[in-house]
Amino acid sequence: MILLFYLSSGLFLGWSLGANDAANVFGTAVGSRMLRFKTAAFVAAVFVVIGAVVQGAGANRTLGELGSVSTLAAAFTVALSAALTVYWMTRLGLPVSTSQAIVGAIIGWNLYTGNPTDLHVIIKIVSTWISGPVLGALFAIVLFYLIRKLEYNTKIHLLYKDAFIRWGLLLVGAFGAYSLGANNIANVMGVFTTAVKLPVLDMGFTMLSSTQQLFFLGGLAIAVGIITYSKHVMETVGETLMPLTPIAAIVVVLSQALVLFIFSSQTLSSALQSIGLPPIPLVPVSSSQIVIGAIIGIGLYKGGKEIRYNVLGNISVGWVATPVAAGVLTFFLLFFVNNVFQQDVGKIANISETTEVLSDTTAKVETSVKDTLSMEPVNPLHKPVSDKSFVFPTHFLWWVSAALLIIIGAIWYLLIIEKKKVALLEKKLAELEEKYELELENLEKNYTDKLHHQEEMNKELKFRQNEMVTMAMSIIHKNEFLSKLKEEIVKIKSGVKENEIRLKLNNLSLMISRDLSLDRDREKFQMHISEHNSNFIRRLTESFPSLTDNEKRLVSLLRLNLSSKEIASILNISPKSVEMNRYRLRKKLKVDPKVSLTDFIRNF
Repeated sequence: MILLFYLSSGLFLGWSLGANDAANVFGTAVGSRMLRFKTAAFVAAVFVVIGAVVQGAGANRTLGELGSVSTLAAAFTVALSAALTVYWMTRLGLPVSTSQAIVGAIIGWNLYTGNPTDLHVIIKIVSTWISGPVLGALFAIVLFYLIRKLEYNTKIHLLYKDAFIRWGLLLVGAFGAYSLGANNIANVMGVFTTAVKLPVLDMGFTMLSSTQQLFFLGGLAIAVGIITYSKHVMETVGETLMPLTPIAAIVVVLSQALVLFIFSSQTLSSALQSIGLPPIPLVPVSSSQIVIGAIIGIGLYKGGKEIRYNVLGNISVGWVATPVAAGVLTFFLLFFVNNVFQQDVGKIANISETTEVLSDTTAKVETSVKDTLSMEPVNPLHKPVSDKSFVFPTHFLWWVSAALLIIIGAIWYLLIIEKKKVALLEKKLAELEEKYELELENLEKNYTDKLHHQEEMNKELKFRQNEMVTMAMSIIHKNEFLSKLKEEIVKIKSGVKENEIRLKLNNLSLMISRDLSLDRDREKFQMHISEHNSNFIRRLTESFPSLTDNEKRLVSLLRLNLSSKEIASILNISPKSVEMNRYRLRKKLKVDPKVSLTDFIRNF
């Protein structure tokens, strides 16, 4: 139980790694619904454990060269510091890597215990932090080009293409999970491999060493993180953070898997060394940053217009802030664990005490030699000069720690200020959005009201127009009836010989003619026409000032879509006269012969 307690910080770090970094492997496949989450989680969980057990030792060896944490309490503190740093950096919105956090934590342990930190190992590790995203970008460019060319040349049917993409995402994701476990398991359990020695486990078909058993536990922690918490992260990555096509997603995951595999393969590194090439540094690298590099590579292949270059700045801040913060936090947590809980963290003997012992021993040896050789009398005032330069590293260590603390505090303060500025901008943006939505709502309401009013006006206009058409048709029918009545009177008159009756018929015919020429209904109708078309007549007059009153009257009647015969009946003129007037009106209005005069007037 005590062992599990000490391992809990590493297991928690593994759970966090599985919950977040699994999205880099299967995020797009799950987010785009190409694969179900259960399938992706099962495949990722199985292969991440296999990768951790089979190939995890390579990257762990480099971390051991950086610092071999010798006690359980120290390993617990180092892993806890890395986990807390990852948590804090994530809360601050910085791109963070467990690889950088654990490296910074190990350096913090070295500083506290006085163990040396190999500068060459640090340079090797930092070089992989830079080369990892670069290699990811190069792999992505080459793979994207090859897959696009293959897709163009093969002309695969859409249904087969969809099936190939699904299987491709599954296979590449399995390889990505294997590489993730192989490369990043050292971040999770690497600091415990020196402090914990377990008996070899015989499983019948294979033997598991102490390190492999620890890696198996770490792999299980990563798998639990994948199964329990990575679904939301996968869906988020698939829908927002990585808006990639399925083909591009395969390229990104495969590029990431290749880079992780390269930096964890002892066989590949030894093969290159055997043919005279420099070995590959076996170092845990950040899968998130490799993914970003691969995405940037695809963006460069497409022209670079879609690349968010500010991401590079965030990555550089994360590179600097994460290991420094982890190192300082580890230093102070180790001091707390060592002095408050009285736990052995592997601290070596105090340097000043060692210096005094060395000084006394040196003085005694010098005195003995001088007495034996009798070269010169010993000066009683002379005292052996102890080499105080040995004390300097202790003070230097505290000065460096204080400086690092100030730097971290300054970075932390700047980040908080920046976060407050972002929060203020987001608040102002929310207020502007609320104001905009309110204005938009008002505009929509006004537009709806105006639209409703316009519809009412159109209904009123249509009603008035129908009313005038009805009135016009009534006048037409009445005039036609009177004209026919007049014709019948003329016929009756021709057959009557009595003068008195002929005279009365003649008077009746004259009355009808007078009524046709002085029709009160017609005058009323024309008055309605003038009122209804006042705006239209005004616009028409402004465009064509030479129009006469009769032509304006004709235009109003044509606007009602009346025929020449109907217009002739209303105006009490012959249809030929109406046709002639229409011809003259067309000339004045300069209407194209191919265009209907009535349509031109109605659309004016």
